[in-house]
Amino acid sequence: QGCLNPIQVIIEDGSLLAPSENAAVVGGNVLTSQRITDVILKAFRACAASQGCMNNFTFGNENFGYYETIGGGAGAGPEWHGQSGVHTHMTNTRITDPEILERRYPVMLREFSIRKNSGGSGKFKGGDGLVREVEFLEPLNAAILSERRVHRPYGLNGGDSGKSGRNLFFRKDGTTLFLGGKNEIRAESGDRIRIETPGGGGYGKVGT
Repeated sequence: QGCLNPIQVIIEDGSLLAPSENAAVVGGNVLTSQRITDVILKAFRACAASQGCMNNFTFGNENFGYYETIGGGAGAGPEWHGQSGVHTHMTNTRITDPEILERRYPVMLREFSIRKNSGGSGKFKGGDGLVREVEFLEPLNAAILSERRVHRPYGLNGGDSGKSGRNLFFRKDGTTLFLGGKNEIRAESGDRIRIETPGGGGYGKVGT
């Protein structure tokens, strides 16, 4: 606690961090905390941006509900490469093992892998994000709450930005939907969702 004594936090009323009583604020605290941390680290030029969200993924029906967060790329710093496929900043969640996921819930994990080359290049490279693709085996509702689907996690001191994330939904009939950063959708048996998480930003110019 003592380390916070020299710090004064000034937040303007009516802003994102001090909203009015009428503002809708539920469901986004995990996203806000990630972006605030990146902003503070950028202000101190400490490291490049990490994936900037927690990729909150939920699905269920009247019989069950499931919730997980999915890692991504960590930003590089002045003396280190960013780690791939990790959570950063405000999180301590562990993703469910494939065997447990498929045994307990009506889904099949089609892919869970590193999203190659999604981290920004630089003297120190940003970490790569993840790919997680899930097939639903019975009708249910699915939702994704994520960030960095438009604006890429920035690099620092000449490093390149990481790739932005993507959320795709594949209907059994072959139709592909782009879900954007935040969406809820009705899934039928045989439909799939593919979540590609952002990579971290690179630090420093290549070759320096």
